[in-house]
Amino acid sequence: MSDSTDDRAPSENGAHENGAPRNGAQRKKSEQTPLTTADGAPIADNQNALTAGERGPVLMQDVQLQEQIQRFNRERIPERVVHANGSGAYGTFTVTNDITEYTRASIFSEVGRETEMFARFSTVAGERGAADAERDPRGFALKFYTDEGNWDLVGNNTPIFFVRDPYKFQMFIHSQKRHPQTHLRDDEMQWDFWSLCPESLHQVTWLFGDRGRPRTYRHMNGYGSHTYSLVNADGERTWVKFHLKTDQGIENLMDDAAAELIAEDRESHQRDLFYTIEDGDYPTWTMYIQVMSHEEAEHFEWNPFDLTKVWPHGDFPLIEVGKMELNRNPDNYFHEVEQAAFNPSSLVPGIGASPDKMLQGRLMSYQDTHLYRIGANYRDLKVNRPKAEVNNYMRDGQFGGMSEEGTGHPNYFPNSVDGAPRPQPEYKEPAWDIGDVEVDRFNSREGHDDYTQAGTLFRLMDEGEKDRLTTRIAGKLDHCRSEIVERQLAQFYKADDDYGRRVSEKLERDAGEDAQLAERDLGGDGAVERAAATP
Repeated sequence: MSDSTDDRAPSENGAHENGAPRNGAQRKKSEQTPLTTADGAPIADNQNALTAGERGPVLMQDVQLQEQIQRFNRERIPERVVHANGSGAYGTFTVTNDITEYTRASIFSEVGRETEMFARFSTVAGERGAADAERDPRGFALKFYTDEGNWDLVGNNTPIFFVRDPYKFQMFIHSQKRHPQTHLRDDEMQWDFWSLCPESLHQVTWLFGDRGRPRTYRHMNGYGSHTYSLVNADGERTWVKFHLKTDQGIENLMDDAAAELIAEDRESHQRDLFYTIEDGDYPTWTMYIQVMSHEEAEHFEWNPFDLTKVWPHGDFPLIEVGKMELNRNPDNYFHEVEQAAFNPSSLVPGIGASPDKMLQGRLMSYQDTHLYRIGANYRDLKVNRPKAEVNNYMRDGQFGGMSEEGTGHPNYFPNSVDGAPRPQPEYKEPAWDIGDVEVDRFNSREGHDDYTQAGTLFRLMDEGEKDRLTTRIAGKLDHCRSEIVERQLAQFYKADDDYGRRVSEKLERDAGEDAQLAERDLGGDGAVERAAATP
């Protein structure tokens, strides 16, 4: 499983001394653009306030100054609660293989079809201004401007995640952020949560492995992570996972090289992506899918909608779909990257959701956070605006926007007005047959094997990778209370004896005694109940 690792800083393509792009509007010095107010009126002087006398007070009638102050006070919006620090670029997606037997989505309708798109890459836990080269999962969010509406594939650079139930997501993020009293990132918070949630072990193993710190955004894979559904022209549903493999090759940063890079350039990934594209060296990824039939899902050895697990490639091989190329930088970072809004609920005919509980939680969560963070009209922003025509009956108020343009249609339905929008029955999805079910809060730990895939991932690593993985983990656990260490060691031993032994020895503990920890309920429901009862 060895990947390319690198002690170098990211590519210095376009490492221009002044930090500015070579071309663009701000570089056309021979052209003179008139300065205006927000209303378009010419401004004669923007260097001196309007005052009563040379030393006198500033006048209220200096509306230019007022406008500048008011705009300045409002030019920032709340940062994303996760994935706050990121980079983006425009590009194209081109179909290279026919998958119409699985989906009727127009984006995949014919080989050679090209669709415009926008991508945003990010770290997860860090705030805006955090170092790009930190050890953290990377967001991998894609927006495809299809002729049937926007399709957003909102994933990560890992095919799995830390939790499988949306009820745990907010608490997980709290554990990765800053301590509410010290305002510091806290190893003990992170490992306290992970040690009480065995389902996180697979992703923890991935995160502290070599792939946990990509050299650049260009040198990492992307994954839809969730299970989605595809529906073909005959109304047949297939379960699907999306993969995007980098054509630049996987390259990772070792810890020492990353520390040096962070000290020199906290914006290393942003700089690399921007100037690589600016210099015409366009990065590409190849999209693949894995597909699973309804019958295969019914008899699969574990829940195929569990976000903490992968589908084995030997059983569900990768099928090539197309090529993604990023070839244009944004003109305005704030407008086009900071205000880019990705929704897992932005789906198009032929691509749908699944029973994946985490996906179900995200279908509402992302829409809600955009309404708070950006505002009700976020879809009117150019980067978020569909290229497909928008027709509906949602009018007026703060949500008014795209659907109001150039129409005299009524704002109610049903109606008998010629030309008013009508439902399109041909796009109806097939029903889900979920059999006889109970409504309950089912225990998200019961009936799940949280150790086999984590152990398999560990055994796929070569000796160097295993050594680096366990050294990194021991370095973090060394800052934690003994009960947290013991709970986490129990998980490692359950996944693989060698995994647990290596971490135990690097913590300078008795590996023989620690091996017995796996026989105790240190990380399961009993541990959660004991933690909840602790005064």
